[in-house]
Amino acid sequence: MLLRFRVAVPQTIPPPSASGYTRTTDHPLYWALYGAADAPPMVVLHGGPGAHHDYLLPQMLRLGEAGPLLFYDQRGGGRSRTESRDPVTWRSHVADLAAVAREFDVTPLTLVGYSWGGLLALFYAVEAAREELPTPHRLVLIDPAPVSRAFRDEYDAEYARRQSAGEIHAMREQLASSGLRSEDPDAYRQRAFELSVAGFFADPRMANDLTPFRVIGRVQQSVWESLGDYDLVDTLPGVTAPTLVVHGRQDPIPLASSETAARALPDARLVVLENCGHVPYVEQPDALFAAIERFLAETADILLLRHRYDR
Repeated sequence: MLLRFRVAVPQTIPPPSASGYTRTTDHPLYWALYGAADAPPMVVLHGGPGAHHDYLLPQMLRLGEAGPLLFYDQRGGGRSRTESRDPVTWRSHVADLAAVAREFDVTPLTLVGYSWGGLLALFYAVEAAREELPTPHRLVLIDPAPVSRAFRDEYDAEYARRQSAGEIHAMREQLASSGLRSEDPDAYRQRAFELSVAGFFADPRMANDLTPFRVIGRVQQSVWESLGDYDLVDTLPGVTAPTLVVHGRQDPIPLASSETAARALPDARLVVLENCGHVPYVEQPDALFAAIERFLAETADILLLRHRYDR
């Protein structure tokens, strides 16, 4: 029996309470604030690199129950796209994040990083332990990108295998022969997007609940090239911030990557979500947000004490 996608229902993304462009980064970055500005926001870092924050919405707005949320499009993607041909590197992103934290005076600083954004949060935390950067007080890492090149190679192989075999391969053939491209170009583009990300999901049919996004290829390539044969593991013991790592059991990114990071970090807890791939805010939102809310509640007093000490 051929597995079919469900019909996609457009999801409404509410407007932010405030938005604009940064004034202190090398290139202006688009930002969007959800919630009242009467408390320090949690800074949410999207994946990619080279993508934009919108595809985390509307589901990730559920985090707003715990406080205001500050999203921004990272350099080179979304509404922060630039015509500059200067290479965008992991250091560019770390510097941008530091500038955003300073410009918005986010103290204490809680970083919520998804996928590449989770790896960026770790790189930032490592650099903040070495340099004069705003100190991250808590980290929430949602299916973070691989913490070493070896784990990334495993991910690349697994994702390619999923995309070229089984159910997803059958659906790609079905789409190619459907005539949808000429009959309904918009529906064809939506289905093509779903197929392009289906390998991230435990159940490929759930891909149509993900808000479509675009990755700027040259930015993505530039950032990964800047990492070279990276291995972050040996630097993680220097990150003292309480950290939550959440990882879907069926994520093509090896669970071993997040397990290794959680063991190396001095104050980390790992939550593994069952029947879940790389997009838990779509696949298992109740379990994901329950874990995050529990972590935020458990570390609230620690956050306050660390903030007072740092001041």
